[in-house]
Amino acid sequence: MSDVPASRKFDMSTPKGRRDAWAELMWTDHGFLRAAFQNFHWISPEMARANQPSPKHIARYAAMGIKTIINLRGFNDSGQYWLEREACAEHGLALVDAPIGSREPPSIERVLRAKTIFETIQYPALMHCKSGADRAGLMAVLYKHFRQGEPIERALDQLSLKYLHVKQGKTGMLGFFFDTYMRETAQSKKPFIDWIREDYDPAKVKAAFMGQWWANVLVDKVLRRE
Repeated sequence: MSDVPASRKFDMSTPKGRRDAWAELMWTDHGFLRAAFQNFHWISPEMARANQPSPKHIARYAAMGIKTIINLRGFNDSGQYWLEREACAEHGLALVDAPIGSREPPSIERVLRAKTIFETIQYPALMHCKSGADRAGLMAVLYKHFRQGEPIERALDQLSLKYLHVKQGKTGMLGFFFDTYMRETAQSKKPFIDWIREDYDPAKVKAAFMGQWWANVLVDKVLRRE
């Protein structure tokens, strides 16, 4: 924990600092909506996915045997982050900060880091973003491929409405990223990790998706074509 900078917003050693952190978790970060619904799903017997946990959820996950929490929102000076870090320490869970975006194709470095994380963490584990829908879905696909050896086309079931992932918005970038791999390697059958290392161009994927996305907006929303 020594490599994590101290909070500039919350003094967690004082009652006021803790109240402020809880207020930000519950209201600014919409934690009240997650109080009874965690969008929790087991991906495999050793890995689960969910939305942003509160300290109470973390206590429950620890009681379930979870050993590691992967925070896909990454480090940030927020109430939810400091409460999560504190609760993980209290219950003996490792907290891995692994930020990844929901409206950008992942960088090569972040895909490779995901692979390393899945190879080195202690299981059972749980990964979460804010809603448990998009970033958690992306990482769940990578987990099923890298850790369990599933083909990308089968692992893609983790990016679906079942988990509240909506493909029609800009978060559809995540599925488009995987679709690009499958389209570009349809003939060669090049392994995903080799494509990432040798061919993948995040900027090119983003530009292709945005061109398609804006075209759909123009036809469906502006011109109202049927």
